[in-house]
Amino acid sequence: MRYTGIARLSGRDRPTHAFKPGWRGLILLTALISSLPAFSQQKTGPGITGDDSLTWHGITLYGVIDLGVQYDTHSAPFTPYRPAASGNIVRQNGRGSVFGVTPSNMGQSRVGLAGLEALSNEWSAVFQVETFFNPQSGEIADSLKSLAVNNGKSLANQAVAVDGSSAGQAFQTAFVGLKSPRYGTLTFGRQTTLVLEGVIKYDPNYNASAFGLLGASNTYSGAGTQEDNRLDSTAKYFVEFNDLVHLAALYKFNGSTGSANTVYQADLGGEYAGASVDAYYSKENSAVTATSLSAAQVAGLPALGYSITNSLAATISDNTAYAAMGSYKVDSLKFFAGYQYLKYANPTRPLHAGFTDIGGYILAFVTNNAYANDKFVQVYWTGVRYTVLPPLELTVAYYGYHQNSYATGKNAGCTTAANSACSGSFEAFSVDADYHFNQHFDAYLGAMYSGVHDGVASGYFYSTNINPTIGVRYKF
Repeated sequence: MRYTGIARLSGRDRPTHAFKPGWRGLILLTALISSLPAFSQQKTGPGITGDDSLTWHGITLYGVIDLGVQYDTHSAPFTPYRPAASGNIVRQNGRGSVFGVTPSNMGQSRVGLAGLEALSNEWSAVFQVETFFNPQSGEIADSLKSLAVNNGKSLANQAVAVDGSSAGQAFQTAFVGLKSPRYGTLTFGRQTTLVLEGVIKYDPNYNASAFGLLGASNTYSGAGTQEDNRLDSTAKYFVEFNDLVHLAALYKFNGSTGSANTVYQADLGGEYAGASVDAYYSKENSAVTATSLSAAQVAGLPALGYSITNSLAATISDNTAYAAMGSYKVDSLKFFAGYQYLKYANPTRPLHAGFTDIGGYILAFVTNNAYANDKFVQVYWTGVRYTVLPPLELTVAYYGYHQNSYATGKNAGCTTAANSACSGSFEAFSVDADYHFNQHFDAYLGAMYSGVHDGVASGYFYSTNINPTIGVRYKF
């Protein structure tokens, strides 16, 4: 994992892919791209490097606008607030077919500034700020608002609602630091986590939300919770030795050492002869998993003095994650694989009702005892990217996870859909294509099948979803 001093950018910004409902769209796009000249795409993340970049006095303006249309076989209505708008994978409130405009299918739509200023022959100053937005609605990306607008509604009346690190903040990334080729890079602020950076690098779809579990959920790139892909008040350090071995560490400050919401992460990896591997460790105290309020909880808000528009419920846990990820490139093929082991336990430092979450949202109802038995989740994925022509890439990928039975009482050891704490599994398969017309503009199409089984399927209207998607992306 090579670090440039500018934050590694979300996989939703790396070149990725998609698929229009039916075969006519595929035939039409194939005919179109076969008539175009070859183009060597530079994978620069969001924005453009080199002579085409918008750089002035060391400060670069960059952005991504990603927009398409999607059909879901089983989904709730799309939301204008969540960064991806649709659910992409099968979710509990998915109850019917939905067709509509979806943003950020391949890369998170955003605008940002990044800077690199030489201070001496050895040291440079670096900074980055960026804002996420939803181009189909004009809204600042706000996953927690997608939850809040469902407060008090039954599953049959909800829109898509998914927790996440985007909570309407002015900036999703905001950091400053120092960089040295010899001594490494040290940055402070709101930053992407090490595990997210690994997922971006080693997901066959580079964390694209429309074509993979890792981008659609963000739970696993967040090392157990979707709010922790990016973290406030962090210090992050990266150093590389002879372009072969690298080390990284991240710490989130929050009061005294080890207090609620503090986070520790570490990364050790290396690259050689087309192969790349990384191992990660993550520990978070009092992690937050937010959900919408039930009708009964909404009825209790007036007595608590909280507003329905910015109140949520949450489950609190201590999360521990271990992960190993790798890739290998040979000729026009690049192979990917990853494994993550997650442990959820009751928090040693419980949070109280009324706790202020990211984006200023209030956790009006808090559960600190969801894991009388620890919950263990094993996540795994593999896939391959094939460069058919210099401008055209095809990706095929598989994702899955399995949870143990952590239920108690009469459901202890259960293996059915009777309870969400029973053992169960998830699986997803995707195929997608991405054609780069030039450095600025690409078109993509693809589809992902997802399904849930046993305890993971508890309370779901349907157990499967397919999401054919087609779209375009412009980068500057």
